[in-house]
Amino acid sequence: MLNTIIHGSGPDAPPLIIAHGLYGSARNWGVIAKRLSDERQVIAVDMRNHGNSGWTESHSYPDMASDLSEVIDAYGGTADVLGHSMGGKAAMVLALTRPGQVRRLIVADIAPVAYSHSQLPQIAKMKAVDLSVVRKRSDAADQLAAQGVEPALQSFFTQSLDLSEGRWLLNLDVLAAEMPHIMGFPEISGRFEDPVFFLTGADSDYVTAEDRPAIRARFPAARFARLKNAGHWLHADKPREFEAAVRAFLNA
Repeated sequence: MLNTIIHGSGPDAPPLIIAHGLYGSARNWGVIAKRLSDERQVIAVDMRNHGNSGWTESHSYPDMASDLSEVIDAYGGTADVLGHSMGGKAAMVLALTRPGQVRRLIVADIAPVAYSHSQLPQIAKMKAVDLSVVRKRSDAADQLAAQGVEPALQSFFTQSLDLSEGRWLLNLDVLAAEMPHIMGFPEISGRFEDPVFFLTGADSDYVTAEDRPAIRARFPAARFARLKNAGHWLHADKPREFEAAVRAFLNA
């Protein structure tokens, strides 16, 4: 089963499962998860090939959805699910293929469509870091900066460094090989009829008006909202506003 970080107990409401995006981890969601745990148990997961979860040769969305399903089964069989970016696509596939396990779904800044850009350059930059001379995260950040990686991404990437072992907590080879699957979205004929909240950053172009038909076709009860002055990492740009929007949807 995926590695999890548990916040709170919340026996009176279904748990909330949080699935992070590409190159992320459960730890990235610690502050928001802890705050939301005042009303329910919150379970943040490390997705496969990330963090302390197992490494596998596949990184497809059906497999990631199966991973999330296993976690939900272990915590009562039904949950609310929040997924960001890659985690949002995995959460959508879960809802479409196993609708009985998902009560409410929150999709953060991603659509059920294929994207034309690639994250392969970021993998190349992480792999170019000479980990033999890295003693602290700032050492790796300096090497990333020398390759033109912006400060926010330097901090984000280096959170996935195991300094004691001198390695990345990311299966970079498999993530590179599976990038077409990660940037795409599988052909799935199902529909999820229960409430879905598409929460996006107003400064992000990951979800556009042109994506609405594809969203409505699969999620007819979809609702939409945008956070001002927030980009793709909207939960980091506007954590309080993000938390408030998620809380309001879950408690509606």
